[in-house]
Amino acid sequence: MFTGIVEETGLVERIKPAAKSIELTVRAHLCGQGLKAGSSLALNGCCLTVVKLESRGKYKLARFDLLKETWHRTNLQFAKPGSLVNLERPLRTDGNLGGHFVTGHIDGIGRIKRWERMGQDHVLDISAPADVMRYVVFKGSIAVDGMSLTVAGVTKNGFRIWIIPHTYEVTALRERKVGDAVNLEADLLGKYVEKFLAGRARR
Repeated sequence: MFTGIVEETGLVERIKPAAKSIELTVRAHLCGQGLKAGSSLALNGCCLTVVKLESRGKYKLARFDLLKETWHRTNLQFAKPGSLVNLERPLRTDGNLGGHFVTGHIDGIGRIKRWERMGQDHVLDISAPADVMRYVVFKGSIAVDGMSLTVAGVTKNGFRIWIIPHTYEVTALRERKVGDAVNLEADLLGKYVEKFLAGRARR
């Protein structure tokens, strides 16, 4: 379980196709602390398992084996060596829930339709598939590339987010552009409410 509060941006070091998976190696600094083989780490909001760890100076190189299903269902398929990815370690039981509950299971890929500076902030418009939009509500929460963000506007096919300078500076958003893909995870609470109501309706 994560909170959607990005701790740092990692750098993609290597991407190597293997027989049954894609080997993805990421350089981490803060998130490398305490990391070991078998640990979980969220990359752009996608929960992955560390399979190998190497030290390189003050950094750690964490390798992940992505199933092709994960590769094709997330925007990690568009990553290249040198790309930035948002990193977050799992929530500790004594930790702060600064954002909202994020599982690290991507619901779908969105596309950036508008991305521009407005005063001190940035406006971000994202188109999203219908099976994600059904859970998107005004002033609700959504995870975009692992970032817990507040929905500022909703249309039939997408939603708007306002990005403050701090979020722009400390996340991979600073290298995003119009047309880029972003990972989306809808609020878990909406999914449970939908299932509960559907069960009541069948009684």
